[in-house]
Amino acid sequence: MASARIVVADDDPAILQTMTWVLKEQGYDVASASTGRDLLTLLAERTPDLLLLDVMFPDVDGFQLLEQIKNDDRWRDVPVLMISSLPPEEAAVKTLGLGASDFVRKPFRVRELLARIQAQLRMRAILRSAYQSLRLTEEELARARSEAESRRKLVDILREVTGDLTSDEIYHVLARRVARALDLTRCSVVLARPGDRKGIVAASFEHALVKNFELDLDRYPEIRAALETGNPVLVEDVHTSPLYAEIRERWREEGTRVPIRSVIALPFSLADARQSGVLFLRRRADEEPLKEDDVAFADTVVRAAVAAVQRANVMESTRADNRRLEALAQTDPLTDALNRRALTDRLNAELERARRYDSMVTLLMIDIDHFKRINDTYGHLVGDDVLMALASLLQHEVRSVDLVARYGGEEFVIVLPETREEGAVAFAERIRERIETHPFMLADGPALQVTASIGVATFPAPRVATVEDLFTRADQALYRAKAEGRNRVRS
Repeated sequence: MASARIVVADDDPAILQTMTWVLKEQGYDVASASTGRDLLTLLAERTPDLLLLDVMFPDVDGFQLLEQIKNDDRWRDVPVLMISSLPPEEAAVKTLGLGASDFVRKPFRVRELLARIQAQLRMRAILRSAYQSLRLTEEELARARSEAESRRKLVDILREVTGDLTSDEIYHVLARRVARALDLTRCSVVLARPGDRKGIVAASFEHALVKNFELDLDRYPEIRAALETGNPVLVEDVHTSPLYAEIRERWREEGTRVPIRSVIALPFSLADARQSGVLFLRRRADEEPLKEDDVAFADTVVRAAVAAVQRANVMESTRADNRRLEALAQTDPLTDALNRRALTDRLNAELERARRYDSMVTLLMIDIDHFKRINDTYGHLVGDDVLMALASLLQHEVRSVDLVARYGGEEFVIVLPETREEGAVAFAERIRERIETHPFMLADGPALQVTASIGVATFPAPRVATVEDLFTRADQALYRAKAEGRNRVRS
């Protein structure tokens, strides 16, 4: 991904120069544009792997430019990461709705921006590979369809298994549709790896409600052979095949009557090796035996299904990456509490809800007393340990609906929805006492004794109408607590 081509489009020369330099330092092939016209010229010359696009340009509206790019077949699949100083409520929803892959608000953090770029490039590379696999499979299916009338059934199966399904759903569709297309008595998807003694039935046509049933592979030599060789195994008659010599003796000893006549075991493996197994097809003794044509038909379907499962796994991995990036953008890296930006966004929402439902919100501003003395005496690493321990203590004390955030330095904020001032003061006193009595352990030596001062402010209140007002009132209360000797609560 380091050699990927990235186009940066921004009307601010300073930002354009900075972003270009940072990306080139990371090894990317970077081109830049300061106008919409220049951007379209760059895109026409060579399609990039990623586009960083500003919302505002002197010659064109960034939203219209994004819509134009996404409506062009040449660039529809190019991931676009929008960058803007506009509030996310105004810009993020609109840009994502027009097809943008992600949104970053200015001023951005370089590490966060690079992480988002890497996630988008990784998703594009994986999806490109998956789409290529699907295109190859579709070409093979086109040839198979022209060979015989029966291959028409193949198209319907592939349309279903390559849809927007989970891997479990794809396995169930595969077992059901292949069984019906080939008129099979039994058809299952068995998950196992070479050398396994047990397999797991992920889907079964004959027992649709069975899930994760354990199979003793010692009784299924065709499955073991398919897994070990990586090749399809066709047995036209299990009662005469040498592969079943040992297991037939076992059937006789146990008095087991086997109604199955012929079987096919088709091995498959996902590219990332997370799953492997066989598609297991069977016909009864009173039916026509399975043939090589059936192997070819089922093998084509299996390969398409594997590509679809890999695509489903890629999409889930991408969603997980996005969730991790979102959490990274909202949390303080040291304490894992909410950061200041996320706190402001969440607090705005809480105040809006309080207005709508005629409720209230109380904010506690907590400041560690003499924190500089801790850093000066024991070092900043110990100071960081104290901050992390305090954040953990606060998280443990609050309700699930409350918010804990690091406001800056040694200051923390707790937001208490639907809490009156008197209740919040009592809670703040309990927090103050917990901090005072909590042993903040050192790596070696005695535990530190730490105290904190707490300011309390409630919305709504006289001259408290906004988030800024609430912070100001809490800060004033905190200042009084400090001025009156610290280690106390004031409102």
